[in-house]
Amino acid sequence: MPDAEWLRWQPQLELCKMPLGEVLYESGASLHYVYFPTNAIVSLLYVLEDGSSAEIAVVGQEGVVGIAIFMGGGSTPNQAVVQSAGMGYRLHADAIKAEFERSIPVMHLMLRFTQALITQMSQTAVCNRHHSVDQQLCRWLLLSLDRLSGDELVMTHHLISNMLGVRREGVTEAARKLQESGLIRYARGRISVLDRPGLERRVCECYSVVKNEYDRLLPSRVAV
Repeated sequence: MPDAEWLRWQPQLELCKMPLGEVLYESGASLHYVYFPTNAIVSLLYVLEDGSSAEIAVVGQEGVVGIAIFMGGGSTPNQAVVQSAGMGYRLHADAIKAEFERSIPVMHLMLRFTQALITQMSQTAVCNRHHSVDQQLCRWLLLSLDRLSGDELVMTHHLISNMLGVRREGVTEAARKLQESGLIRYARGRISVLDRPGLERRVCECYSVVKNEYDRLLPSRVAV
């Protein structure tokens, strides 16, 4: 973000804790804030009537949660839940809408992120339909690691199965295969990635499609 816009934003940003499992917004509810995770990860989930769910995207330090506000919808059919605890900032809906309409650089930045997010959602749908559970798990681990500073995630098999929309037994078997291959270590709800290059060799093409699009649209500094 250009320095002038950032200086104007700073007084309006509110630092907030983002504990594991916190629901930032529910399906169909009016959104009052956008959130900018700093070291937390937020899952965007679609929850069915029977209570089952599937993750459609993850957002971390690269992005913003609550795009429906500046895109004009005001609400969305998905749910946003903190997947990895941490901190973040939030900005009131009126403020982000005003900035989106006022500043061309802000509008371009938010639209580029939205395009990247749509790519992730689309590729997730393809991956869930055509690729194995262990490939999906590799994709999910790598996307999560890209949004964290370390190589460890706090996540149970039950929560991962809810994210991927598959049976818990399938996740357990996939995690066992990755552990036996020396790629990860799983114990007491913590997953440590031991061999990231190995995960990258094992993952399906979906991860690189998403990563390349984020790198293209959201480099660290972009002329707008």
